Amino acid sequence: MISVIVPAYNAARTLAACLEALEQQTMPREQYEIILVDDGSTDDTARIAGRYAGVKVLKLARNRGAAAARNAGIAAAQGELLLFTDADCIPCAEWVAEMVKPFAEQDIAGGKGVYRTKQRALVARFVQLEYESRYARMQARRYIDFVDTYAAAYRREVLMRVGGFDPRIRFVEDQELSFRVARAGYRMVFIPTAAAYHLHPETLQRYLLRKARIGYWKAWVVRHYPGKAIEDAHTPQGLKAELALATIALLSLMLSPLDMRLWLIALAALCLLLALAWPFTRTALRRDRAVGLISPLLLILRAVALGFGLTWGLISLALGIHQADKADRALSAG
Repeated sequence: MISVIVPAYNAARTLAACLEALEQQTMPREQYEIILVDDGSTDDTARIAGRYAGVKVLKLARNRGAAAARNAGIAAAQGELLLFTDADCIPCAEWVAEMVKPFAEQDIAGGKGVYRTKQRALVARFVQLEYESRYARMQARRYIDFVDTYAAAYRREVLMRVGGFDPRIRFVEDQELSFRVARAGYRMVFIPTAAAYHLHPETLQRYLLRKARIGYWKAWVVRHYPGKAIEDAHTPQGLKAELALATIALLSLMLSPLDMRLWLIALAALCLLLALAWPFTRTALRRDRAVGLISPLLLILRAVALGFGLTWGLISLALGIHQADKADRALSAG
């Protein structure tokens, strides 16, 4: 038996398409179950899920976050293999079949699929190319340590051994879990043939807010996995230099009224940042000219947003006011 677990919070707009796609997989329907975990939604999520007789619906009394919702799904699952996707994803027809293929090898503990999109907004097209650059990096590796839950698979026994998702984390909880699985010595693989369509951010504001939020939560993850600040299977090495250069440029511009020479430092940092961004920009120009033309600006803004979020996360950790620390205290208090 295979269990497909979908956490959903106020997902009425996208949920039906997700469940329809999961019901119509090439894998025989009797070989997998679908578990929808309604994470305290206040919209029509539960009612929409209830239309599907073959979907097991779990409803949490209050919103507890995707990690807690997935753990509830794991507890209710009957499958030996656990697949995860999100309520705003539309898995391709062969998604379940492709996700489970690597597990024919007994030493494989987990796997990660890919995003696709049909969106035409420039920012969404940029995001897709951003993901594909990460996929090229992962495809060159035999094993990976970074799994996103929009298309994830694990052996149930492995998740039980490592303790499942960490409910203290409200974002990047899937990254943290895969780092923990890798640290325990289990092997995970990239599955480029297992694809799910997704709605990427279509506006610059939403994209940058998401990046800032990733940076904020990444601070907590890096504190617990300092080695991942140096390298992981997903993050390009150049991105770390981009973050540093964006920070230098931003601070120099802010302090330039005190010393006009700081303008030169800011300009030099931006020029170096653009040089680091050139490989992505060159590829984008070949693939999608319009996206390639705006890539330098978006890459600079991405670095600034990630850097801001990471800095705020580190400050919050130092002051003991990080959301994960607050959640840890609340859980410890019972």
